[in-house]
Amino acid sequence: MTGSTFPNGISKGLRSSPFGTGAFVGKVVNLDFRSYVRFLNWMPAALHMPEPELIDHAGLDSAVYLRIYLIGQSQSDSKRFGRLKIFVPIAFMAFTILVPVNWTNTTLERSNLTYSDLDKLSISNIPSGSHRFWTHLVMAYAFTFWTCYVLKKEYEIVAKMRLHFLASEKRRPDQFTVLVRNVPPDADESVSELVEHFFLVNHPNDYLTYQVVYNANQLSNLVNEKKKMKNWLDYYQIKYSRNKSRKPSLKTGFLGLLGTRVDAVDHYTSEIERLSRKISLERDDIVNNPKSIMPAAFVSFKTRWGAAVCAQTQQSRNPTMWLTEWAPEPRDIYWDNLAIPFVSLTLRRLVIAVAFFFLTFFFMVPIAFVQSLANIEGIEKAFPFLKPIIEMKVIKSFIQGFLPGIALKIFLIFLPSILMLMSKFEGFISLSGLERRSAARYYIFQFINVFLGSIITGTAFQQLDNFIHQSATEIPKTIGVSIPMKATFFITYIMVDGWAGVAGEILRLKPLIIYHLKIFFLVKTEKDKDEAMDPGTLGFNTGEPQIQLYFLLGLVYAVVSPILLPFIIVFFALAFVVYRHQIINVYNQEYESAAAFWPDVHGRIIVAVIVSQLLLMGLLSTKEATQSTPLLITLPILTIWFHLFCKGRYEPAFVRYPLQEAMMKDTLERAREPNLNMKSFLQNAYIHPVFKGEDDSDSDEAPEEFEKEPHLVPTKRQSRRDTPLPSKHGSAASSQPEAQDYPLL
Repeated sequence: MTGSTFPNGISKGLRSSPFGTGAFVGKVVNLDFRSYVRFLNWMPAALHMPEPELIDHAGLDSAVYLRIYLIGQSQSDSKRFGRLKIFVPIAFMAFTILVPVNWTNTTLERSNLTYSDLDKLSISNIPSGSHRFWTHLVMAYAFTFWTCYVLKKEYEIVAKMRLHFLASEKRRPDQFTVLVRNVPPDADESVSELVEHFFLVNHPNDYLTYQVVYNANQLSNLVNEKKKMKNWLDYYQIKYSRNKSRKPSLKTGFLGLLGTRVDAVDHYTSEIERLSRKISLERDDIVNNPKSIMPAAFVSFKTRWGAAVCAQTQQSRNPTMWLTEWAPEPRDIYWDNLAIPFVSLTLRRLVIAVAFFFLTFFFMVPIAFVQSLANIEGIEKAFPFLKPIIEMKVIKSFIQGFLPGIALKIFLIFLPSILMLMSKFEGFISLSGLERRSAARYYIFQFINVFLGSIITGTAFQQLDNFIHQSATEIPKTIGVSIPMKATFFITYIMVDGWAGVAGEILRLKPLIIYHLKIFFLVKTEKDKDEAMDPGTLGFNTGEPQIQLYFLLGLVYAVVSPILLPFIIVFFALAFVVYRHQIINVYNQEYESAAAFWPDVHGRIIVAVIVSQLLLMGLLSTKEATQSTPLLITLPILTIWFHLFCKGRYEPAFVRYPLQEAMMKDTLERAREPNLNMKSFLQNAYIHPVFKGEDDSDSDEAPEEFEKEPHLVPTKRQSRRDTPLPSKHGSAASSQPEAQDYPLL
């Protein structure tokens, strides 16, 4: 338990592993019973670390991610529970006002619909045309205003946290570097010369150095293959050192089952030598072949101010050329996608948009089928021989309560991996960008299939008998009554997906099982064991959409069926404690985007608010609430206006870097470190990892071309073609400007 709960601390040497080196059983099961007694000590410890210390420990991304669970809490507030500012006050008002209004009716008792006692607490129990709907209208306004107030305060707080973080964080290469894409082709100059010339002319006071982007994907594959071969070589060398009486051997054919049997150490030694030669040739070809250079480059500046000016302005008359954006931090770059031509990105994104459309809507077919089977009548009809078992009270309760949620969860297991592959195909160049795009698509998918799909398909199958035996004019009314009754399904879904998911997260059963499977079948060396112990990252692309789905459910059902709210509040409270513990003790930080994802979080909550308003409007229209329904039209309009206000007021802090902040940071840095050599700091920051040789110590070192000092080379372009100024190194008296000399890195 402890070994899987604190892998980050164990891997960093902060904790000792409970799995000792003694008996075999002790290597598989934690036999230290004291650790089980102390198991729940992590809960107060997870809440003890203050937020500023958490930011220093895990980064601003992690701290702001946790704020989504307890959205709206004060920065200095140590009493974190009771600060669920959106749903706790909403639940209090709903249970003190709406629930008594709903409960004190007998509409469902006098109808022939299928219902439960929980449905009596919903709006379905209000008779059509009742004046009690004015209560729901007033509460819809109250819930909307309260949610918008909390969102505004939180947007303001997170924006200040981001600016403070950027102003106080340590010097990083991405603060001085811009990614330039779509460099125009030129017959006279190479990409390297063109980039150097362009920035010396147009940013003469701030430009420092550059690094062109190479298509090194093939080289990367060779280096990875060599690492695997080295790992196998280490394994067989260790095996031979333990038993020198017998040399290890293997077959070179399919899966090691066919082919000639050879000496394993000699085989992998020769394979490594062969790959080393191929890597050397491939590297030379990349460096010397102009076709391997992509029309893109990482351009670094002497100051943050210079980088901010370049990243946030148009560089040429043609707005499609010399496109600049802030470079991701080096560890955030997804290097494979830098080799994708910029002109193909639009086509790639169109293809993925079409593919996602079909994935989303065709996925409703199996969901509808499973939902139809996940009830008593559907299973008895499909499998009549199971009827005696199904009619047992325990089995029947399980099928009615948990089977639909479990079936839906199983269908969503592989979805995040599919969406991540789609994002990679689109060509996003940063890991943070990949996760944000995958999260957006995951949210859309869950909104359509989990939320709308479950309501539509569930309502159709649940009330099928009523649809058949009533007139067409009565069907909209039946749907209006039945949608709130899906709250029971979503309660079970929250318990299966949310509560059980949080419990599984703290127990880490899945990583524990995978770890032991790797130990038994895959781990060959200590390096393999360290990789098997890697806990991975938080998983923003799956965690954030789940949170947003619960925001959507809570806001939609707050007025319609308030009984859902306590289950959501419990989820948010438990998830906050568990994930705070996991961020502190378990997960690694893969990148730092300074909470750049917050505008997406805010926007999706706004969407949930508007959806709740529209659904309530449609529901009341079926309940003959003709007087109160028109007043709901103003709510979406006000919500959209509020979103546009926040977008204009706070979003610029997440997409642009203020020049004032950049100048202040630069001024302080010059005062503290007047002799700082920025060139040495930035020279090799954005070299492709396969050229750095960090994981390959012998022959795979950075080539000399990346280490040389800049030397002057004459550019072939006449200076007057880009600028009216004469050449620095040409004759001032010459009638024709001569070729200029610029340092080429």
